[in-house]
Amino acid sequence: MAHFAELDENNIVVQVIVGIDEPYDGEAIYQENTGKIWKKTSYNTNGGVHTLGGTPFRKNYAGIGYFYDLARDAFVPPKPYPSWTLDEQTCQWNPPVQYPSDDNRYVWDESTISWVAI
Repeated sequence: MAHFAELDENNIVVQVIVGIDEPYDGEAIYQENTGKIWKKTSYNTNGGVHTLGGTPFRKNYAGIGYFYDLARDAFVPPKPYPSWTLDEQTCQWNPPVQYPSDDNRYVWDESTISWVAI
């Protein structure tokens, strides 16, 4: 089962659909039928790793609001906070302070650039 992301004029994902499988070129078929840009996305790819041991595809499964980076051929999630930086290998955002490794739960506080226990 193949998945495809429709991109707007700024390469932002506006929808993701289940679509035509190989050997057909779904990207070309959907573009021809809709006049929109479509990119195939892998449901099992996250952070450049295929969760089932297969070959990772475009770094991350596309979601609405994700950016398709043509240079990296990757889907990048929206930046959650201004202080976070993009990991070039995974195309995911990392906080400037690592998440605590204890058994507590935390939320990010951008005003203090820290994790706060909840």
